Amino acid sequence: MNAVDGSDHYTKTSDGKPAPLLPPPSLLTIILDTNPHAWALLSPTLPLSAAISNLLVFINAHLAFNNANKVAIIASHTQRAEFLYPQPTPSSNSLATSNGTHNGLPNEDTDMDDGAGTNGHTSTTTNNDDDANHYRPFRHIQTTLLLALSKLYASTPASSLTPTTSIAGALTLALTYINKATLNLTTSNPSSNPTGLQNLPDPSNPNPPIVLNPRILILSVSGDLAHQYIPIMNTIFACQRLQIPIDIAKIAGDTVFLQQASDATHGTYIKLEHPRGLLQYLMMGFLPDQSSRRFLVAPTAVGVDFRAACFCHRRVVDVGFVCSICLSIFCSPPEGAICLTCGTHLQLGDYGAKPAVLARKKKKRKRVDGEGQGAT
Repeated sequence: MNAVDGSDHYTKTSDGKPAPLLPPPSLLTIILDTNPHAWALLSPTLPLSAAISNLLVFINAHLAFNNANKVAIIASHTQRAEFLYPQPTPSSNSLATSNGTHNGLPNEDTDMDDGAGTNGHTSTTTNNDDDANHYRPFRHIQTTLLLALSKLYASTPASSLTPTTSIAGALTLALTYINKATLNLTTSNPSSNPTGLQNLPDPSNPNPPIVLNPRILILSVSGDLAHQYIPIMNTIFACQRLQIPIDIAKIAGDTVFLQQASDATHGTYIKLEHPRGLLQYLMMGFLPDQSSRRFLVAPTAVGVDFRAACFCHRRVVDVGFVCSICLSIFCSPPEGAICLTCGTHLQLGDYGAKPAVLARKKKKRKRVDGEGQGAT
């Protein structure tokens, strides 16, 4: 919306100096925990409909900061994760050739419809977005999100309802979408630097590279995620390597690994004390991106739980046994002292052996004078 008044057409100030460069576009990938079991328990405090309304206001504020900002919404459901926005386009792929290949390789990519067609022209795939009282990008996200949520819950059988959610799959989808968005920016401008995801443009460079500020925001309402420890840690290490912060808005429940994800990627972790104020938490704690946070004092968690989950029973443990080869963690020595991950024989030493018990030495009692002599 910063281009509505045409100010972006001016490249020089009134005194002839170059105008200050605009901040890089920001890609906000939101992972929404859509576990029906968790939202049913939370409904007296914060219904799902109210949470979606607050989330839409937050998304509109993010898009209003910069007309180049983008957003993606992924549902972390009970047994699967899928995109809520943008939605995949029809089976026809605009980048595919007639033989189904692209650049000599099989075309297995999927185009995502975010309301803008090729070369920035508006897509005409939706007919419910023509409302004079709504800004069209805001309206498009609202209708697409609500329709996708209704389809998601309609296709969820009662047998698949579990207390947990597929957060690892949602994080994987978020990383793939961020990678695709970065590659698209690189393809559109060959001078861009695909590795400088969070570097601000250099004012001394007349042709600054197009960079992208990606971040991930997780709205979590579920609890235990110990059975997903390995894939979650893999995604955390990937985000740490790519310098993608993971922000956590913990609405309900308590998880160990989401705290570790926020701490390892330098994100923001907030546990909502009052879930009804979700919008205030989102606007004040999660709206600034990486470019703005360096000038602000971001909220931080008081303490981070660095416990891990064992690879054998998926239990969170304080003290365990670690394989020296693959660093697998076990709550107790595995059977036969063989690592369940890499098959290495674990050197346990004398663990489990009964300690040797030495017989107590009998002390000789000192004889007192006159003791043992008969009375005279």
